[in-house]
Amino acid sequence: LPRLLLVAGCAALTALYVRFWRRQPSTALLAQAAGAVCALGGALLWLGGLDVPRLLPWLVAFLVLTIAGERLELARVATLAPSAEPTFLACVATVAVGVVTTLMWPLAGTLVLGAALLVLVGWLLVHDVARRLLRSTGLPRFTAGCLLAGYGWLGLAGGLWLVTGPVTDGTRYDAVVHAVFLGFVMSMIMAHAPTILPAVLRRPLPYRPGMAAAAWLLHLSLVLRVCVGDLRDNEAAWRTGGVLNIAAVLLFVVTAAAASVTTARRAAGKQPAPPRSPADTGSDRPRA
Repeated sequence: LPRLLLVAGCAALTALYVRFWRRQPSTALLAQAAGAVCALGGALLWLGGLDVPRLLPWLVAFLVLTIAGERLELARVATLAPSAEPTFLACVATVAVGVVTTLMWPLAGTLVLGAALLVLVGWLLVHDVARRLLRSTGLPRFTAGCLLAGYGWLGLAGGLWLVTGPVTDGTRYDAVVHAVFLGFVMSMIMAHAPTILPAVLRRPLPYRPGMAAAAWLLHLSLVLRVCVGDLRDNEAAWRTGGVLNIAAVLLFVVTAAAASVTTARRAAGKQPAPPRSPADTGSDRPRA
């Protein structure tokens, strides 16, 4: 039943992108739709009995292409070179080809996918507005730092795939998984949370320095876990980094929740009290 529900959910997501495409086709939407197709393909393969380590490229492609498409939409705020979108589309197509190829020729497909991710990271570093915002302060600088750090972790995952080929267990597999899903994806979540969540949840979420502390802790603990623990086979560093990874995510959640609740209470306290009726004030009562 869980596998069938996942397939149904991914199919519904893909259908939504088809509907959006009919309304307003764009390169960014095509990338996000390709990610949804990868999610649907991975869900179908899981339903067919394929194990999760072999499905990892499909899961990575879903998240990476969805986020990359969103970043392309924001990159259009600045003036893009005429070749920017065709290059981006070529990266998306190569990622998709690499993902499919991993099923038939795991080594060749993984090498293609790793190279495509590296090129996509290069495109994001060149065209994303994050580089320009890094010199600012407050929320813009926090967002830019999280974005650039996330691109670095995605580049590491792509480099590992390109150098080591397919990995389905062991320290290299752990390194790829956490570089993508914590280093890249969680960093993207942290970067966008103060701007996206208020629109979705209709709750205020102002930036607080504790969010930056959580992001620093996340990336430093990932360096300890991945670069020292996984890539140098240091079990103590791997365990310590894993514990600190959890602490970083919890710190961000607690900081964000506290900031949201505090801001909402202050806003409620500043609202003017409703006018009182004469019956409430007793002004219409006869005086003795």
